[in-house]
Amino acid sequence: MESIVCKFGGSSVADEVSIRQIESIIRADKRRRFIVVSAPGKREADDQKITDLLYLCHELADQGLDIEEPFHIIRGRFLDIARGLKVGLDIESILHEIYEQIKGGASSDLTASRGEYLSARLLADYLGGVFIDAAEVVKFQSEGRIDGITYELLAARLGEEHLYVIPGFYGSDANNKIRTFSRGGSDITGAIVSRGVGASIYENWTDVSGFLMTDPGVVDNPKPMHSVTYREIRELSYMGAKVFHEEAIFPVSEAKIPINIRNTHRPADPGTMIVHNRDRKENIIAGIAGKTGFSLISIEKLLMNRERGFGRRLFGILESHGISFEHAPTGIDTMSVIISDEQLQDKAEIVMDEIKRVLSPDRIELFSGLALIATVGEGMAYRPGVAAKLFTSLYEAGVNIRIIDQGSSEINIIVGVKSEDYSRAINAIYHAFC
Repeated sequence: MESIVCKFGGSSVADEVSIRQIESIIRADKRRRFIVVSAPGKREADDQKITDLLYLCHELADQGLDIEEPFHIIRGRFLDIARGLKVGLDIESILHEIYEQIKGGASSDLTASRGEYLSARLLADYLGGVFIDAAEVVKFQSEGRIDGITYELLAARLGEEHLYVIPGFYGSDANNKIRTFSRGGSDITGAIVSRGVGASIYENWTDVSGFLMTDPGVVDNPKPMHSVTYREIRELSYMGAKVFHEEAIFPVSEAKIPINIRNTHRPADPGTMIVHNRDRKENIIAGIAGKTGFSLISIEKLLMNRERGFGRRLFGILESHGISFEHAPTGIDTMSVIISDEQLQDKAEIVMDEIKRVLSPDRIELFSGLALIATVGEGMAYRPGVAAKLFTSLYEAGVNIRIIDQGSSEINIIVGVKSEDYSRAINAIYHAFC
């Protein structure tokens, strides 16, 4: 029988009303048998997320301070949900146990994970489903990667014809200690469960009807993405598009399981499909994303291309100062490194002096206040003139290009512009292609 994994985000489990809505979604399709949930999110703009409150509890407990005030809010949220749904679960006892764990010095990971744990316990009881603790089936290796045994455990524990509810965001290590993913990690849990049970589709339910082709805060009313490939979404996520947890792509892409981004509050909307391949004729580009806050170190040296180890020594200097770089465009006698301002911070002068001393460049310059913009689409490699069209659109908008970086796969063209030109540049590119 085909099966669907459904992951419901924090806004989808924020209160009793939202949970009744996801019940109707689950009951509408018998294939929806594997449910992954986040901790309750915000009910309105000035509300607090449960996970944020749990982190605050841990911080206070770690300092020997009272956690009663934030935990009182947590307790109230879950009791309101439990009463509204009329569940039989003894939520009071579970909350008391968690309170004592945090007061007793529970780790940050254990503390933060309890929002998902409680959310899943409540939903399983309400739906009459089987609760599966993620700590028993999602296993971390020592370096933080997912242990391959996870997929065997999932297949074994979720093999019956039941409705299963699994908390997202966490698992456990070889010593059975709770480990969490980075924030938004319930997306990863959903992907892992999808691969473990061999799902036909992974539905990721949130508060938007799929992805848009660019940031609506920059471009007015951008078009929706109907379909996008795993590779395209990875590139867009890396460049700052808040679309999907980038680590959640790998488990499903390896198994070629499509992801459907859906809106809990508008379940009839088709959303966005993330797939292995898409029709490249539908859209040349999949989307446009960008970030501000970058600097460029530009180095020139005659016959640089004949100097062995030049790049290695440059990257070694950056590494010695704990700096990672975003991109490194090169020429015959030139090499540049693009670094986020967050990485560079107040180290610029020291790094520049060391580059001069170690590499003896003919010229070295630092350009700050840059933005990077990525135009992403697998169809670009098969359509001549895409780069020319992009550069022309920026020229006509009066935007000066400081950086051009394009890989051999031609899935992504990155341009660097002054931060003050960021919005104008994205609008120019969007209207040229969309």
